[in-house]
Amino acid sequence: MEKKWWKTAVIYQIYPKSFQDSNNDGIGDIGGIINRLDYLEELGIDAIWISPIYKSPQVDSGYDISDYQDIDPIFGNMEDMDRLIEECNKRNIRIIMDLVLNHSSDQHRWFQEAKKSKDNPYHDYYIWRDGKEGEVPNEMMAYFGGSAWEWVPELGQYYFHQFTPEQPDLNWHNEKVRQELYQMICWWMDKGIQGFRLDVIDLIAKEPDLCIAENGPKLHEYVRELSRSTFQKKPEIVTVGEAGNTGVESALLFSAQDGSELSMVFQFEHMDMAHKKENQINWVLPFDLLELKEILSKWQVELYGKGWNSLFWDNHDQPRIVSRWDNDPTYREESAKMYAMLLHGMQGTPFIYQGEELGMTNVAFDSITDYRDIAAKNLYDRMLGRGYTKEEAIELIQKDGRDNARTPMQWDKSLHAGFTKGTPWIKENPNYEEINAEDERKDPNSIFHFYRKLIQLRKEYAIFADGKYCLQDKENKESFSYLRSSDTEELYVVCSFVNGCSKVSIPERFLKDGVLLACNYEESLPEQLQPYEGRIYYRKKNAE
Repeated sequence: MEKKWWKTAVIYQIYPKSFQDSNNDGIGDIGGIINRLDYLEELGIDAIWISPIYKSPQVDSGYDISDYQDIDPIFGNMEDMDRLIEECNKRNIRIIMDLVLNHSSDQHRWFQEAKKSKDNPYHDYYIWRDGKEGEVPNEMMAYFGGSAWEWVPELGQYYFHQFTPEQPDLNWHNEKVRQELYQMICWWMDKGIQGFRLDVIDLIAKEPDLCIAENGPKLHEYVRELSRSTFQKKPEIVTVGEAGNTGVESALLFSAQDGSELSMVFQFEHMDMAHKKENQINWVLPFDLLELKEILSKWQVELYGKGWNSLFWDNHDQPRIVSRWDNDPTYREESAKMYAMLLHGMQGTPFIYQGEELGMTNVAFDSITDYRDIAAKNLYDRMLGRGYTKEEAIELIQKDGRDNARTPMQWDKSLHAGFTKGTPWIKENPNYEEINAEDERKDPNSIFHFYRKLIQLRKEYAIFADGKYCLQDKENKESFSYLRSSDTEELYVVCSFVNGCSKVSIPERFLKDGVLLACNYEESLPEQLQPYEGRIYYRKKNAE
């Protein structure tokens, strides 16, 4: 298996708006990231993925980019970015930029030109259809609700947008658009950026006339061209494509070992399993451990030796894992460590979202005015429009809303959790006095130090990157167990998903001549798991 740095690496996602504010305007910034690099170095991560910091009107938290080659003033300027690159290099921390190639902001100069006339050279940078006001080209809907078509009366045309109307989709069928994007990416690579997370990359080849949004016919053709024109020029670049609804077959193309497309993809099957779509509203269903086993195991087995997995529980679009599946809050610390063990023991590149290493939880604002996410606000309005009560709408957002992951990073017990001395752009979670980085770093048995240990184990033992996966005890509804094995080593990972004690059967060879690498309890019984207990056993196959 070809050795790439990112196959033994752990990557940390920063949502800069909520990470650390350095100028007390209430918004996290590049200076704040720089001020916390020592913390990240202590944690032991290899790279940081930074959510968009490009110039943007911030309609969708920076995923509406108005200038790909400038920094938004709320985060700093290009000199700050250059300093961040320099400071990260000193600590051997690579920078992965979040890049939105499917759409731009309607304030981008390309779109401003495109609206001027049908003959403007930039008009075809976007997707337009002739029509009449009130008669949309077809019934395609935007992900945040409403039609995917927006009327421009001065042109007598509709433009296509899969998110907000302020985020018009780029026309990837226009080669000029593609070449402009490639040049921009190479510019960032030359500045020292060493990776990219590609937002909704599976949407770029959409065919609106055929009502195809995801996985269009030319998707992989475009991604291969993108890779040849940019990433393959510097083999050390890591690329992660967000492809939420991709299947294994497509993921094998995205993450092919020949490097013809990307390094890996984010797929969300394991995170979406507890949802069903009903009138565009997500209803959270009861957690099903057997389904989780089936999904995670499928990806482990089918990508082995052919592609590469990304491993994650949390990100800026997901509720916090310690709150997501109604885990007993009494065992927050134990469950946080258990989830970490389960994921970090698998093959792939683990991603840690800011605060995950502290066991940060969902927040429960009781009013829609305290939420900032446009998707949550749109959902709230749609629910009220369909006859649901305010209480029902808020309850769903509290459970499943994206702002659960976007409250300020909890650094210490001081005002606003040490995030800012100003007024934060979104309220902090009030539990920061009990859950914060300062206390976690002081406690050698904390979640923070447990993550440090897991990160180090991946670097010490080749089995984490190379071992073949095999699910164990498949029908057990209380615990998740799997085996990782190579010619010379093997791991056995077992994790409890219940808040009571349960029986477990550890293979005798691990108890006889194996080593317990990690456990979230000081004392364990071989035949019994305590609430949310997790263990990682290691064994050399030639052990006597």
